[in-house]
Amino acid sequence: MRIFHSVWLGNALLCCLFAAGSVVTANADSATAGSATPPPTVLITGASRGIGFEFAKQLAERGWRVIATARNPAGAPQVLALAEQHSNVQTEMLDVTNAEQITALAQRYADQPVDVLLLNAALGPSMPSAVAPLAKQNFAAAALYFETNAIGPMRVAQAFMDNVRLSPRKQVIVISSDSGSFVAGSQLPILYHYKASKAALNMYFHTLAFEARKRDVTVVMLHPGAVATSEQTARLPGAMPTPDSVRQMLAVIDALSPADNGRFMDYRGEPMPW
Repeated sequence: MRIFHSVWLGNALLCCLFAAGSVVTANADSATAGSATPPPTVLITGASRGIGFEFAKQLAERGWRVIATARNPAGAPQVLALAEQHSNVQTEMLDVTNAEQITALAQRYADQPVDVLLLNAALGPSMPSAVAPLAKQNFAAAALYFETNAIGPMRVAQAFMDNVRLSPRKQVIVISSDSGSFVAGSQLPILYHYKASKAALNMYFHTLAFEARKRDVTVVMLHPGAVATSEQTARLPGAMPTPDSVRQMLAVIDALSPADNGRFMDYRGEPMPW
């Protein structure tokens, strides 16, 4: 009986040791999992459709945490469906011309790192006003273009700059246009307000880049190319599918370094003339 008892105690001890080892291993695995680097966070303005939505989709598929903003998320079925499919996608209401909404959103995400602040929301040219001559220009509309395309993105950058500084990447990406270039833009008397607002956007962020450098933040303006985001733009020569443009822009964004701060480039990473 004494031998049996000793054997039993020995087996019991071994079981305890193995069990303890399992617990230690499990706890070590848990600690390792807990210390894993969290996925990057991107905040996208104008994510309800077009280029903004495609950025949200492709980054969600990468496993990024995506904060997809839109003026009316409830009326944006694409982005709502994306949020249902991916638990890493959050939708938020944001009109970049509404200073109170910008402030409220920034307060809600206070002290949360934003690796990439992707400023995409914009008012595009609309027909027939896009081709209207000087005599028919509506300067009330001009004010809306500047509020949406230039001042709005700067307000968002101002509100979320501290979030960007908290992140490992520290990138502010502005979706601009060749229309904001004196050289690359169409050399025709069209798109008065759109072209002027995009030129203002470029100058705002070109200027911000000098300040951002001191905070280790990289600011870059991207021209997405001619993108078939609508029937109108699909008719442009060489218009590419939206996923193709975004895929190439993401490759450019991934390759950015602080040395690129202040650059204006296209979806391939090629320099754009000012």
